[in-house]
Amino acid sequence: MTDELKLKVSLLPDSPGVYMYLNAEGTVIYVGKAKKLKRRVSSYFNRVHPVLRTNMLVRNIADMKYIVVNSEEEALDLENSLIKEYQPHYNVLLKDDKSYPWICVTREMYPRVFITRDAHQRGAKYYGPYPKTEVARALIDVIRQIYPLRTCRHSITPDGIKALKWRLCLQYHIKNCEGCCRGLVSAEKYGEYISEVRQILNGDTKQLSDYLMRQMQRLASELKFEEAQLLKRKYELIENYRARSVIVNPSIHNVDVFALTRDDSAAYINYMHMRGGTIVQSITLEYKFQAADTDETNEELMTEAVREVHQRFKATYEAERVREAIVNVVPDVAVDGLEYVVPQRGDKRKLLAISLKNAEQYRTDKYRRMEKLNPEQRTMRTLTTMQRDFHLSELPRHIECFDNSNISGTNPVSACVVFRNAKPAKKEYRHFNIKTVEGPDDFASMREVMVRRYSRLVAEHQELPQLVVVDGGKGQLSAAVEAIDSIGLRGKIALAGIAKRLDEIYFPGDSVPLYIDKNSETLRVVQRLRDEAHRFCITHHRQQRSKSQIHSRLDEIPGIGPKTRDLLLRKFKSIKRMGEVTVEELAEVIGSKKAEILHNALTTSEIN
Repeated sequence: MTDELKLKVSLLPDSPGVYMYLNAEGTVIYVGKAKKLKRRVSSYFNRVHPVLRTNMLVRNIADMKYIVVNSEEEALDLENSLIKEYQPHYNVLLKDDKSYPWICVTREMYPRVFITRDAHQRGAKYYGPYPKTEVARALIDVIRQIYPLRTCRHSITPDGIKALKWRLCLQYHIKNCEGCCRGLVSAEKYGEYISEVRQILNGDTKQLSDYLMRQMQRLASELKFEEAQLLKRKYELIENYRARSVIVNPSIHNVDVFALTRDDSAAYINYMHMRGGTIVQSITLEYKFQAADTDETNEELMTEAVREVHQRFKATYEAERVREAIVNVVPDVAVDGLEYVVPQRGDKRKLLAISLKNAEQYRTDKYRRMEKLNPEQRTMRTLTTMQRDFHLSELPRHIECFDNSNISGTNPVSACVVFRNAKPAKKEYRHFNIKTVEGPDDFASMREVMVRRYSRLVAEHQELPQLVVVDGGKGQLSAAVEAIDSIGLRGKIALAGIAKRLDEIYFPGDSVPLYIDKNSETLRVVQRLRDEAHRFCITHHRQQRSKSQIHSRLDEIPGIGPKTRDLLLRKFKSIKRMGEVTVEELAEVIGSKKAEILHNALTTSEIN
């Protein structure tokens, strides 16, 4: 196992997907699926396998590729298509042309609904595929219980109906069909059945599940438990199935998919090619930015990617005549014979989401690889990004965040959390009990703790933070500014506030908040600061509230400490009972001196 391959394996995501092993010549020798890619692929290299064939496979692995998907089922479908495409030497299963079952709805006057493994016939709509035939059969059975659909293979036409070409069959007499072949049900009425069936096959199984549940309850009430159990089995299958896969879809044929994402240093464009309704190729192109071209638009970058793919895979385009490209950014220059589509819903939209996911995964893998080789690089990138977003004069290596907590003004507390190099420094966390504020005044509490915190840092000649974040909007930020001004630190500490609802960033003097990109490292650090401050503050508040709730009148009596209090409560159970017993009885537990003090205190009107 080479160092490069070892690094690739270590950076694999814990996502569902398909992996491909390649030999030294670049030939795909094995295709596999995984619920968690990293765990599955790592298992090949961390032990000796009992099967000789597997050990031979591992010895011949020179490189690896992978494609991430949304679910294990999609991985299974993609694995099937890739095995049929590449015919890997070490794959035993799924090498034949046998495919997964589909449910077909024909386009006729009276459409038929049936299971098939041939999903490439014209003039029909296919739903699936279904990894288990059992699921498809259960779905068909239940649909036929709900709707009187025909099962015959007659090509029913108006002329045939008029000529009485067909006889009514057994299905009509047992009420499973309404006599389509004789025109006893109108094409419009039958079409309503088919529309509802299509809705179910598209994934809306609520109506179907409700029907099964009602039937199960009816059979159970009639004590027909065996029949109810059969329906329960069908109900469970329908609840667990997925009506269609976004990876394999026969309606999407010879289509390209381009998805672009970018950051400050580069753009990443994933390219996937669909052939026969399946993904047969997936690569990600990286375009690094120079200082002069950081203003390149997404449209220009997408144009460059499409041209490069056309040049690299020219033979594919000439042979297969690709005419459609699914994109999330339309290129600014058209390519002859190629139509750009930005889907808003449906299978193509989900396919675009898969491509975008792979582009983002490529970017993540790149940074993880760089960070593994140079751990300090990520920290510097994050700090540099924060310095730019907050317009700081220096890197924010020391950041502090404040939050307040109280319930209707009771037990008011504040907390300060400290981040060093964008990471929590928990030993430097501090919490504060509010001393000068009465009632639920969040702003005054913020002023108090800020003055206390930074007055002490100045007095002790300690390092001041480069950035202070306040958990709250304009009000809390204004209180923080007043506190900083009062101790003469204005201009020495940068201040910012983060609102809870929309993650708005406020700066002193700015009425319009800053909205940072949701994928920005800056926002992630600030959110973590806020969440950590809230967690630390609310924990301290709960502790203070618990102490106040267990406060007893015994704590107000001089000479009665916590241990004595606990002894008394274990013996007499309540303060009322202590006031009813004699001094001698009290003395048996806590001694005569404390007994007299306690008896006198409990019998006075002030305390009792």
